[in-house]
Amino acid sequence: MQKQLIECVPNISEGINIEKINAIANIVETVEGIKLLDVDPGAATNRTVITFVGEPNQVIKAAYLLIKKASELIDMSKHTGEHPRFGATDVCPLVPISGISLEETAKYARKLGEMVGNDLGIPVYLYEKAATEKKRENLANCRSGEYEGLKNKLIDPEWKPDFGPAMFNETVKKSGVTAISARDFLIAYNVNLNSTSTRRANAIAFDIRENGRAKTENGKSTGKKVLDKEGNIVRIPGKLKAVKGIGWFIEEYGIAQISYNLTNISITSMHEAFDETCKSATKRGLRVTGSELIGLIPLQAMLDAGDFYLKKQQRSLGISHSEKIKIAVKSLGLDDLKPFNPNEKIIEYVLKNKNKKQLVDLTLTDFAEETAGESMAPGGGSISAYVGTLGVSLGTMVANLSAHKSGWDNRWEEFSKWAEKGQAYKNKLLALVDEDTDAFNQIIAGFRMPKTNDTEKKMRAEAIENATKYATEVPFMVMETAQQSMEVMLAMAKDGLQNSLSDAGVGALCAKAAVQGAYFNVRINAKDIKDRNFADDILKRAKVVFEKATASENEMIALIDSSI
Repeated sequence: MQKQLIECVPNISEGINIEKINAIANIVETVEGIKLLDVDPGAATNRTVITFVGEPNQVIKAAYLLIKKASELIDMSKHTGEHPRFGATDVCPLVPISGISLEETAKYARKLGEMVGNDLGIPVYLYEKAATEKKRENLANCRSGEYEGLKNKLIDPEWKPDFGPAMFNETVKKSGVTAISARDFLIAYNVNLNSTSTRRANAIAFDIRENGRAKTENGKSTGKKVLDKEGNIVRIPGKLKAVKGIGWFIEEYGIAQISYNLTNISITSMHEAFDETCKSATKRGLRVTGSELIGLIPLQAMLDAGDFYLKKQQRSLGISHSEKIKIAVKSLGLDDLKPFNPNEKIIEYVLKNKNKKQLVDLTLTDFAEETAGESMAPGGGSISAYVGTLGVSLGTMVANLSAHKSGWDNRWEEFSKWAEKGQAYKNKLLALVDEDTDAFNQIIAGFRMPKTNDTEKKMRAEAIENATKYATEVPFMVMETAQQSMEVMLAMAKDGLQNSLSDAGVGALCAKAAVQGAYFNVRINAKDIKDRNFADDILKRAKVVFEKATASENEMIALIDSSI
């Protein structure tokens, strides 16, 4: 069963005192199983965004401790800052990451709200998916009037807190109010302007954000607002859905910014918000100089941004993740104000277990030394997977060179698609390098299990049988992937850059070697499988794959012999 993981992104009303920030942030890791991912302070907004992740019960326990610590160290009666706020822990959203729905996450948000309100005496408003009524879904409604308006708001029956005291007592005077929610993954994203004007930044924000701007009788911002029959202000929608935004001046940087919340990046992506902001700024005589990401971002969002700008440049999309991320960073100007470190800002990279030793992370020299050592792993299966990786990498190189060839500008998409295919094969084979070694280690672990009685012997035999099956399936996957990857090399030999014909040929030979090497592993492991139906079936399928690879190799050799 997939482990349930949720992310928590509390925003605290302190962005200057590093000792306080660290004391508040670090308390979450006192809860077992919690990983602190990011702490992003802002001096001008006097606000810090903290991000941590874990299983649901551990996350709400850690969030409770953070809110408690923030209420002890932050005095809201003395707080000032550019960002709207009404509490020491201003907002505390829970975000489903894996194995859990948004609806289930909302239940944990309500549980956290009850703990904070009842145990800490801090008023709590539930918003977005955790909201108890429609008008509270929008955070802006919950936070309207900000800290300064709490004295009157808390006693208003319409705005009685969901949990905690409905009065502005001495505790609440210091702690303020906390808004708790369950929401989809949100990106907090600021776009930088070559201006110091908050008014002009706001004008751009109104152009872009979903809520747009108020409609006026004369069409000017200073005009009389148009009201509907119910007396509500009529609004002119902005260009983009699932986007909130305001303009502000950041004294720390000496510039105006448009501060966006991208509430659903499958509807409006970061690069779309940036691109539309550039267009709006240009029309208003301003220029976008870059942007700033607050907190973390999913890897796919960065890759999508890289693809967006590669397409604009009519360049191949079949390049590595690291290169796409570089394109995204430079195109969006994410390093305009400070360096952008992907290992600290991309959630998958932050979550990666840096303590786990991976063969694919070794240098070429270290990989060779590891293979040549006394250990039985990595062995032929891992080496076959890596040889296959090198083979399709060569084919992908030829596709990228062809996409970039002068005079072939009208064919860049054709070669880009081949390069993307090559990258997909390459990534799968790379993963199988370690997977094969892990599968072998599972067999060894099975043999090390105790066998002092019949029950233990049975469990040991089952573990060995299952591990041996898996250790046969992994090299079969290497065979299939390497054989299928040969289509890239053959296509490039026929239609790609002819100066690189030999590269495509070497790639095909590497792929065939990967298939044949992995075939040896399938055969040697299958002979020890007790389930002969399983063994006979995988051997039959493996033979078909081997014959296809041999035919592709012969086709490649014939192509090369006829051309050079």
